[in-house]
Amino acid sequence: MMRYIVTTLGVFVLSTSVSVAQDQSDWPSNIVIGTASPGGTHAIYGQGLASIISNHLDMPASTQQTQGPNQNLVLTQMNRIDIGLTTMGPAYEAWTGELELNPGVEHQDVRALIPMYITPFQVASLERSGIASVEDLDGKIVGTGPRGGTGGTYWQRWFDALGLNVTIRNGPLGDQTSQLADGRLDAVATAAGLPISAFSELEATVPANVFSLSNEQIEELLPDLPYARQFTIPAQTYDSLDEPVESLGMWNFVIVNKDMPDDLAYEIVKAVFDHHDELLATHSSAAETLVDNVVENDFLWLHPGAVRYYEEQGIELPEGALPQDI
Repeated sequence: MMRYIVTTLGVFVLSTSVSVAQDQSDWPSNIVIGTASPGGTHAIYGQGLASIISNHLDMPASTQQTQGPNQNLVLTQMNRIDIGLTTMGPAYEAWTGELELNPGVEHQDVRALIPMYITPFQVASLERSGIASVEDLDGKIVGTGPRGGTGGTYWQRWFDALGLNVTIRNGPLGDQTSQLADGRLDAVATAAGLPISAFSELEATVPANVFSLSNEQIEELLPDLPYARQFTIPAQTYDSLDEPVESLGMWNFVIVNKDMPDDLAYEIVKAVFDHHDELLATHSSAAETLVDNVVENDFLWLHPGAVRYYEEQGIELPEGALPQDI
């Protein structure tokens, strides 16, 4: 039986202004947003999203700690949370019935709502360890964050595909960077929006390396990843990063269940883009939360309320993202 984490991270923020004047009788009394473990970008981004909903939709919203995208997809499909945050790799596997956490189930009650940002895959090690490449992780003990997170899902597969013998440890990202600093892990390999707060905090404690896949490894892996793309982590993203680093990245989207009322879905999307500056103040990755980036999803059906908003903005939506059940 699947076990669900129900620790609430966010706090209710009572609205001081009401931006929606309409019948809300079919709206929920509050909104719960499934995020991820502390130390990653989803946890911070989700708090910013909760604040916007609370402040501008006259509805209390809070975040719920989960294992990350894989669990958020399952919880959204089952209507156990109102909103989830996911990368598009797990979303693709959930949509097609290949999600490891819930295999054989096509999660086709899940709908896309808002583009968030692209998540690059990154690795941190201690400078004194001499570990500075993915090849150097052969024979090492590596934390990959929560098992249900994006890093926990894909790094294990990629190590195997590249013929590397890596011992994997799973756990909250913040805890694992602490274990790295203490010498209990050789490296932490994860995926999250830039910059990863846990990596920045690690650098403030001890000299560290941040790196990712080589160009040759990217070329080997990418053909089997229709939901991923090559991505460049800019120099100075972290103090130790003097030059750009090539990586693989996956887009993140806010997701909801198809049963969310259309007008509520519309108002959430509208509130996020109307108050984008507030989301950006929460985390710099929200710079990519732009209306135009909705086209980065070409397979997961959009919620009808979201379709209405994007069409009002003149966005030509990918055919694969248009819901076929309306």
